[in-house]
Amino acid sequence: MNIKASTNKTDLIFTGNIFIFQAFDIGDDINLEKIRQFSPILIRSRNLSKYFKNYHTPLSIDLPHPYNSSKFESASLHSFGVISLVYKIPFKDTLESIRKELTVLDAEFQEQSVSDAGSVFRSIKNYVKQARFFHLRTTYVVIQVDTQDQMDTVELKEHFGVIITDMLRFETETLSEHQKNEILSSAIGYYRGDLFIIDTQAAFVYDEDYQEVLDLFEFANIQQLELQYFDRMLDKQLTKVYQQQVGQLPFKVYLPFIGTTKDPLEALNVLKVEISVITERLKSSIKLAGEEYISELYSLLVDKLDINNWKAAIDDKLSIIKEINSVRQNKIDARREDLLSVLIIVLIFIELIVGILHLMKN
Repeated sequence: MNIKASTNKTDLIFTGNIFIFQAFDIGDDINLEKIRQFSPILIRSRNLSKYFKNYHTPLSIDLPHPYNSSKFESASLHSFGVISLVYKIPFKDTLESIRKELTVLDAEFQEQSVSDAGSVFRSIKNYVKQARFFHLRTTYVVIQVDTQDQMDTVELKEHFGVIITDMLRFETETLSEHQKNEILSSAIGYYRGDLFIIDTQAAFVYDEDYQEVLDLFEFANIQQLELQYFDRMLDKQLTKVYQQQVGQLPFKVYLPFIGTTKDPLEALNVLKVEISVITERLKSSIKLAGEEYISELYSLLVDKLDINNWKAAIDDKLSIIKEINSVRQNKIDARREDLLSVLIIVLIFIELIVGILHLMKN
């Protein structure tokens, strides 16, 4: 189609794909090695992007057969208890039509993903620690549009900026000029004809060479899932600690050389270690040194998904745990010193009484 000859650019037909990323937290840990050896689920080969370190490599699988999703693209299991699903929906249509259909399409695959993830979970639940379907899930959508020879990114934003921003917010009504400009202001591109517009729920990618960066979107969605899950778990555990009044400790914890008793803080400390290990693993899984553009893209994605704020919230709660532990230990140490002092006084008193009785007998 000759764009210059077109009287209405909104009628322009675009081609591309809609990618829907779904992540489900299904337990504390997945034994990937045992699944490789014993699970009836089919293992797939997958070439992970060069931006990921080898030790984070997930286990790529196929959906248990039969499944009825022709748009299924990939599924992967992550050792820290996550199922990640990707759907790919090709299109050839106007952007306005895609905008109108996107909300319905998203809802359809929200439902489809629960069914698909559930079938995976049933196949592997014997290899999942603290298995539960499902604790939490997150979703992210990428609208990838093939570039048009006759249209550069400036013209694309000028003529389709409103439609694109409405699409990224899943809105059927037109956003305000302020909202539109705010979303478009964060757009980046490496080559002149490339455009990435990242938002909180979805991204618009105007590029045909996009395959390598798709893994970044999937991984960021998983990061957000795990951080939200840990934040929720910390809230529950801290609430439990406050409700059970940790200050009222059992007497035996003050006795030296006697085993500790179970209390909410023990579960909190175990959770603290698990969170520290997994968040550090997630943080160091991507290697972007020397990749300035990809690093900028990933940083923008992290910012839009609020990942750093989730991390900060978790760090704050872990600091609270540390303070609670410190107060608790100081209280135990002080009570133990008092108890030992009393015991010493009692022993001295007993020795004095024994001595007096001995003198009286003589």
